[in-house]
This record gives sequence, C-alpha cells and structure tokens, in this order.
Amino acid sequence: MRRLPGVLIVEDEPAIAELISVNLRHNGFRPIWAMDSTSAQAELDNTLPDVILLDWMLPGESGLALARRWRAHPRTKAIPIIMLTARGDEVDRVAGLDAGADDYIAKPFSTKELLARMRAVLRRRAPERDAGVVTLGELSLDAATYRVTYQGQLLKLGPTEFKLLHYLMSHAERVHSRSQLLDKVWGDHVFIEERTVDVHVKRLREALGEAGQLVETVRGAGYRLTAQTVLAKPA
Repeated sequence: MRRLPGVLIVEDEPAIAELISVNLRHNGFRPIWAMDSTSAQAELDNTLPDVILLDWMLPGESGLALARRWRAHPRTKAIPIIMLTARGDEVDRVAGLDAGADDYIAKPFSTKELLARMRAVLRRRAPERDAGVVTLGELSLDAATYRVTYQGQLLKLGPTEFKLLHYLMSHAERVHSRSQLLDKVWGDHVFIEERTVDVHVKRLREALGEAGQLVETVRGAGYRLTAQTVLAKPA
C-alpha cells in the first residue's frame, strides 16, 4: 500500500484546520492537526511528518519561535516548513524565512496554491542527492554526513543554506541567476520570489564566516562561488 505523505497542520482556528485537512485528504495527503505549540511538539515527538504547515499567530509560543526551535533540533531540522500568515509585508516574510521557514503563504489562500507550494517543497527537499564530498580550496562539504568545514573547523548551516552551498560548490566558478538557483536548489514551479534567493545567500555568507567571501555577487547576473577570492590569513 502506498504511503501517504504526512502533513502536520499547526493552526489554532478549527474551521481553517478542518478546511485544509479535507482538501489534503482529497489530494493524497495524511493531515494531522495540532492547535498549539504543546500539541504540535507532542505530535512531532511521536511521528515526524513530511511537511509542516505552521500558523504564525498561535496561543502561547508563536509560529516563529516554533520554526526556530525545530530548525535548531537535529531530529526536525530537515522537515520542510510552510508558514501560514495573515502578515503580507516583506519584512514579515523575511522574518519567517530567517526563522527557518522554507516558504510562506498569506491568508486567505486558495487550496490550489497551498497544494502547489506543498508539492514544491516536497520536490526540492532533496533536489540533487549526491553522497560525495565536494571541496573548494579549504572549504569542504560532505553530503553523506551533512557536514561543512572550513580550514578544518565545522560550520553550522541550515537545510536550505546547505542545499544552496552544495549546488554552488558542485558548479563552482559559474555564474547562476536567481531564477536558475530557484529551479536547481528550490525546485521547479516554485512560488516564492527571486528575492528569497538573496535572503538565503546572505544567511549562507554569515554561516560561512570568513569563507563567505567565496560567494560573489555578479552585478546584474546573479551569484558565483569562486576559489579566486584571496582570503586574508590570520596573523
């Protein structure tokens, strides 16, 4: 029997949760509802879903706080999170992405759009599975163990930044437009804006520390990972 993808819906409004659940069941998903942070954590402790639909505004602990906590935990850090929010401003969308969300959808939303975004994050969960080690100078990425090191020091990267770095390292010295990165790293038919790439590139540079200089912005074209940048050596 084919396993149905599990979807954890963290939403405190029963009517919205039920509407989402009904549509998910009709489209081949297995919905699980949690109305607050406590019940959501209990569900995650029991079984890991394939994707999480997380409401921004929840009683008690907020959706942003939950996203940060789940992204920081090894057991849940790779689960795709779509933030459900009534906040449509860019600053709020960026805050959701910075908290670890893979995508966001503003209320009210159509069922078709929600399903398309869910399928997109599931497709791009592992867009290019390669168990090998990729190196660029003193920067090394091991896809099998999910480790990134620079000058022998272990670096901490979020799931999206890891995928982005893996792709850039696998295609070093090439210039990639934002739309190309969306297709190759996030997946085709993605519904997020190209500026999302800029947010994750910024986060990647910060996570890489001194090695962040290897990620170059090519004005009017996109981004490139290059070994040509000369990094300052500590005295």
